[in-house]
Amino acid sequence: MISRARRFLSEEQWTFAPHEVPVMPGSPGSPDHPHHRRLAYGLIAVLLGLTAGFGNALISANTYTLQGALGLDPAQIAWLPTVYVMTNVSINLIMIKFRQQFGLRPFAMIFLGIYALLTFAHLFVHGFASAIAVRAASGMAGAAVSSLCLYYMMQSLPAKWRLKAVVLGIGVPQCATPLARLFSPDLLAMSQWRTLYLFELGLALLSLAAVATLRLPPTTRQKAFEPLDFLTFVLFAGSMALFSAVLGLGRIVWWTEAGWIGWALIAAIPMLAAALMIEHHRANPLLNTRWLGSADIVRFTIVTIMARIVLSEQTYAAVGLLTTLGQNNDQLVPFFSIIFAASVAGVVLSAVMLDVNRLAHPVMLSIGLVAVAAWIDSYSTSLTRAPQLYLTQGLIAFSATFFLGPSLLFGMTRALKEGSGHIISFIALFGIINSIGGLGGTALLGTYQVVREKENSAAIVEQFDASNPIVTQRIQAGGAAVGRVVGDPALRSAEGAAILAQTATREANVLAYDDVFRLVAILAAATSAYLAFILARRRWRERRAVAM
Repeated sequence: MISRARRFLSEEQWTFAPHEVPVMPGSPGSPDHPHHRRLAYGLIAVLLGLTAGFGNALISANTYTLQGALGLDPAQIAWLPTVYVMTNVSINLIMIKFRQQFGLRPFAMIFLGIYALLTFAHLFVHGFASAIAVRAASGMAGAAVSSLCLYYMMQSLPAKWRLKAVVLGIGVPQCATPLARLFSPDLLAMSQWRTLYLFELGLALLSLAAVATLRLPPTTRQKAFEPLDFLTFVLFAGSMALFSAVLGLGRIVWWTEAGWIGWALIAAIPMLAAALMIEHHRANPLLNTRWLGSADIVRFTIVTIMARIVLSEQTYAAVGLLTTLGQNNDQLVPFFSIIFAASVAGVVLSAVMLDVNRLAHPVMLSIGLVAVAAWIDSYSTSLTRAPQLYLTQGLIAFSATFFLGPSLLFGMTRALKEGSGHIISFIALFGIINSIGGLGGTALLGTYQVVREKENSAAIVEQFDASNPIVTQRIQAGGAAVGRVVGDPALRSAEGAAILAQTATREANVLAYDDVFRLVAILAAATSAYLAFILARRRWRERRAVAM
């Protein structure tokens, strides 16, 4: 039994032809496959990508339902998607070295098995603490599934299209978020929140079966782990987890009201500084601080973080506005169908139009489209409904997936030029940018929305004057609406005033979301202009060098 399990987990023996050798230890080889096998690899890649994306999307799309079903308050339910990011953000530091030392087959089967077991454990979650533990472990396992999606997609296309496969592999998991909102109403109608976990379990088991049936080509291995790796990982992962917790919960418990936010930052900053200090003086660092501090990588980090922030407009602001106006997932099926179609179009066009010599241009175009769409959305009113947002939100969904692949390849190509050892540093940086940037974007936009709502509400309430005939008329109209069930004139007047107050709160929220859209438009326009400036300066320097 032990020997059979060992054979099941072991890599195949493989003699690589020169063109089949893996780019780096831990990544699969590149043999020539027949067409039917490439198709199978592609289908498994899509399955793995959606499985990885659904891991957090199903929770994020149904927080209100899960909050009621599990009996949690808003702060508690916010921990579920946040803790997933807390563990997901840094785990690739260890996973990359695990693949390099032990191979792809053990990596695939062990982590997919863990993911399936943890998803199964969701079915028996009844308390807040156990739900947190399961989501945290799922965040770690989900990172492994995303990596497998990328590797399987790379096997599905010929070697000459390998970079296009990278774009597709990184884009497929992003399509899971609108799909989660499409499937959720039907899933919840079957058996409340447990059906969500059954659906996720089904995907995990299908992924495990598919990977067990069709192996990835083996990789080359080397001794990768060093004792200091684990110290760095504990410090770095701990600091990123604390930053994630602060960004994920800050706007809900409010930044200045929860004492633990200050203590978390007090702990996180020295931990991060210690991790970077250790890595700065190592011969074989996990994080190459000198390269990460270079001008190109710093600019890449700034632009990508800003892109993640402005792209939070869709997941927070647009959905938040429609929710405030009384629309839920059941009524938004056409809306999310359009977003899903636009996301798929972004992934496909990004791969088809990929040009390794012009990787910054798709990023600039994507952020520019967000600026235009957000500015149009800033004219929303309380009469706005989903159909009025189809075009603009479709553009933003397209931009979110169109920019991602070229952004990844921009950094990866520079990492490969410096040597395979820089790949770990870049993958860690890219994961942090996308995870922390997404949380940071929601935190920034959410905080700004709350502040603007309070200011708008105060401005509206100031105009409420009992002597104003318009205010009196609105109160009377509200009282008349409940006249059939409330006979007392004084109670009817009180109900009318309450209805007017609710209307004022709704209008203040709509105005606040309009302010958020304007902020996103300004940030996106500034980022796009910054990218245009960098590209223009680089072209000018190239022409000057040729002239000299």
